[in-house]
Amino acid sequence: MQLNNNVTEFILIGLTQDPFWKKAVFVTFLLIYLGTLLGNLLIIATIKTSRALESPMFFFLFYLSLSDTCLSTSTAPRMIVDALSKKAIISFRECMIQVFTTHFFGCLEIFILILMAVDRYVAICKPLHYLTIMNHRVCGVLVAVAWVGSCVHSSAQIFLALSLPFCGPNVIDHYFCDLQPLLKLACSDTYMVNLLLVSNSGAICTVSFVMLMFSYVIILRSLRNHSAEGRKKALSTCISHIIVVILFFGPCIFIYTRPATTFPMDKSIAVFYTLGTPLLNPVIYTLRNAEVKNAMRKLWSKKLISDDR
Repeated sequence: MQLNNNVTEFILIGLTQDPFWKKAVFVTFLLIYLGTLLGNLLIIATIKTSRALESPMFFFLFYLSLSDTCLSTSTAPRMIVDALSKKAIISFRECMIQVFTTHFFGCLEIFILILMAVDRYVAICKPLHYLTIMNHRVCGVLVAVAWVGSCVHSSAQIFLALSLPFCGPNVIDHYFCDLQPLLKLACSDTYMVNLLLVSNSGAICTVSFVMLMFSYVIILRSLRNHSAEGRKKALSTCISHIIVVILFFGPCIFIYTRPATTFPMDKSIAVFYTLGTPLLNPVIYTLRNAEVKNAMRKLWSKKLISDDR
């Protein structure tokens, strides 16, 4: 559905054009990306190899780390390489792929966060029926639905992007391809496309955020009936989830729930949810979860023992 399109490639401006700051961007985001990969892959390996982390909460945490890894990979490598290039050129096909992958894994993270909230609600509010309700089959079906829903969302984004005619300017004032900056380059009226964008991405972000915060309010209210020790453990888990939700949804809501206007701060805010949150998630979940830390220690101890042999 590529209509009246004379543009075969785009030029990404990136975060800065200053040579010194481009080098700083390269070093900074290379370290951030490597830290993201290390943290999330460590969580994935720990959950996969540890029998102590077989509960639904860690099942969903596995997929959260997977989506974090893929989300940062959809933007970071290109951004790092472009920081050393005089002109960052991306083909039309690559640009569309980046739109798809960014929205796919971003939406997947949203759905996984919702599933983690559901899991905590059942665990805290219906503890006697927890293992019956959140059994392996149910968890598998819920994750499968999340993947399908993410595919539907990202396919809608691609449909909107391919419906835009590009016949002149090809300079994107961003460090990755997204629908918002692409709207500025289209040589047609983009009012309806922007309306669909807000009703799609904006609605998903806003409704999901409200649902999550409402669910955690219910969970926190129910903790009054628990023992002091149980309350402390549940509160620690819920607080870490709430921190992740606020850090991820705040920037998304700011960017995707407004008309087709761009601000200088948009790129910095986008950095926060595409690269910052995937880096912070492993830190938040490992530092605030004793079970994950213990499993990591055991995994590391086993590796040291096997290396000594």
